[in-house]
Amino acid sequence: MEESLRALKNVKVHFFALVLTVVCEFIGTKIIPLPIGSLVFFPMLYALILGFFIGLPALKLLKISDQVESSYLVNISVMLLIARYGTLVGPNFYRILESGLALVLQELGNLATAVFAIPIAVWLGLKREAVGAGHSLGRESNLALISDLYGLNSPEGRGIMGVYVCGTVFGAIFFGLMASIVASWGIFRVEALAMAAGTGSASMMTATVGALQVLFPEKADIILAYGAASNMLTGLSGLYVSLFLALPLSRGLYNLFYRIKYGVAPEKEERLQ
Repeated sequence: MEESLRALKNVKVHFFALVLTVVCEFIGTKIIPLPIGSLVFFPMLYALILGFFIGLPALKLLKISDQVESSYLVNISVMLLIARYGTLVGPNFYRILESGLALVLQELGNLATAVFAIPIAVWLGLKREAVGAGHSLGRESNLALISDLYGLNSPEGRGIMGVYVCGTVFGAIFFGLMASIVASWGIFRVEALAMAAGTGSASMMTATVGALQVLFPEKADIILAYGAASNMLTGLSGLYVSLFLALPLSRGLYNLFYRIKYGVAPEKEERLQ
């Protein structure tokens, strides 16, 4: 509480937030056609990119203490953001229920993370770090799970910490750009894409939903409702999916691809039972 109150009194952080908001809103939304789809650049993406550069130590615009305090403001902002989402989920509640099993089973799509990531991680030379890094998108609930099971000083802990940091810095940017490209293909229904936005990360979900709303403004409210509902379900079920499905799958894939690459089973200290 004291940290949050101190952050609220940090004039420098509020000043840069105001400047970024004005500049990014002034630039507005830009759509760039590409052979593989359309890239949508909208104010939130500009703010993320410009904020990254403002925080660089070499520029000395913000001290480390300022950046630490600004992290507490993120938590406050996310609380307001979730409250806003709730006002849209409620009126569309019965329409969301019509999606039925699809909304529930979309959580299983997160298992694809392990299927794709573990083989690549082992091929790149990662050992047990591959399990921590590849079993999920590595958000807060997954970080807590790995910390409890293995400890953050373990190889698994180092793996998920790397993914967590990269996701925090680049995740929203990547999701926003990828959503705009995939949506422009016209292959998937917008409701399905909105469900896919629910990764358990408010920033990634917001970036994805923002890109979809630019491309489908007539469905802006339903996109946000589906995205928020999906994100909420992922937050509730994601921990159990990781514990009972994703981690066992990741351990099995690690042992399998370790044998394929090195021709031997993992050493005793590397083996994951």
